[in-house]
Amino acid sequence: MSEVTASEVKSLRDSTGAGMMDAKRALVEVDGDVEKATQLLREKGLAGVAKRAGRAAEQGMIANYQHFNGSVGVLVEVNSETDFVANTEEFQQLAKDIAVHIASMAPRWLSRDDVPGEVLEKEREIYTAQAAESGKPENVIPKIVEGKLNAFYKDWVLTDQSFVKDDKLSVQQLVDETAAKLGEKVAVRRFVRYKLGEEVD
Repeated sequence: MSEVTASEVKSLRDSTGAGMMDAKRALVEVDGDVEKATQLLREKGLAGVAKRAGRAAEQGMIANYQHFNGSVGVLVEVNSETDFVANTEEFQQLAKDIAVHIASMAPRWLSRDDVPGEVLEKEREIYTAQAAESGKPENVIPKIVEGKLNAFYKDWVLTDQSFVKDDKLSVQQLVDETAAKLGEKVAVRRFVRYKLGEEVD
């Protein structure tokens, strides 16, 4: 078995965003073949998605989409940890797919944390009043309200929405699956959707 050098490990880390020990183990496993080690790290990416959540994702791309008739346009920033991943076909396809999704589904917020407190409070009040008016027992009203709030998130929050090209997946699940394949953190950072004649929030 060939000896793996520190410079080879560093080079693999830099190109894939993998941890030092992960990079070293991958190189040892494939006798120092960098291409095979890169593939191996990507195949094993699923196990590391949660661990990568705290890492900085500052590379990536801004994707754009415009409806054929020019009435709707979208810009979305999708981030990765390394430009190596940002340049892959899978990452760029993800960014384009999310831009198309935003154009079609018109989310108002990126994540649940971005929904203003006063909006949530107003929704809660409406759902509570609706449940009380329909004669539901008081002890089940909070559960009904939570169910309706979850439906509200699915309607208006990008990461909660069902992906327009595959409604079995949420947008967040799509992002997580891509992150697993690519072996590093991937995140949607921000977006803007323009519709002809409408003000942008």
